[in-house]
Amino acid sequence: MSSYIKFLKDILAKKRKINDFETVALTQATNDDFKNGVPEKMTDPRSFTVSYSKGGMDLGCALCDLGASINLMPLSIFKKVGIGEGKIEDVLVKVDKFLFSEDFVILDYKADRKVPIILGRPFLSTSCTLIGVHQGELTMHFNDEEIKFNVVKPMKFPSDVENYSAIKSFGWDYCEEEAYYELFNT
Repeated sequence: MSSYIKFLKDILAKKRKINDFETVALTQATNDDFKNGVPEKMTDPRSFTVSYSKGGMDLGCALCDLGASINLMPLSIFKKVGIGEGKIEDVLVKVDKFLFSEDFVILDYKADRKVPIILGRPFLSTSCTLIGVHQGELTMHFNDEEIKFNVVKPMKFPSDVENYSAIKSFGWDYCEEEAYYELFNT
């Protein structure tokens, strides 16, 4: 056992105080020990986007952010429907064949046109989302079924959207489909 590794074990086992300074010679064997023990750096999946569509039409992306403690939509989306600022409860979020009920905070802010909606930890928790950093996959569970997304590579939509897993629509019980269609096509 090299002297450096023995030194570290003594500190970690609290046999020595950290205040004690000692010069330790590093050998090639110690250097090899560190090379073998350093894990590969993985991509940070803290925030990523998933595509969503309505009626077979690509409408952009929703940002899934592990750092966000709320689900957020801009006020501009609700102006045409006649809903004001505040908290909107029980918004139905459909992901492929799964339907989740979520609460959203509606704020007047300048949203990114490509990614206007932010889905935070509440949505990711409700949808029983697991993030496999090593595989680069996000998996949503509902009962015994699951949907997988690749979060490392950007999601691309072919013309036949219905055959792929993605967030397909956001619907509200007080919002008719025609008003919803107008809302997202301006």
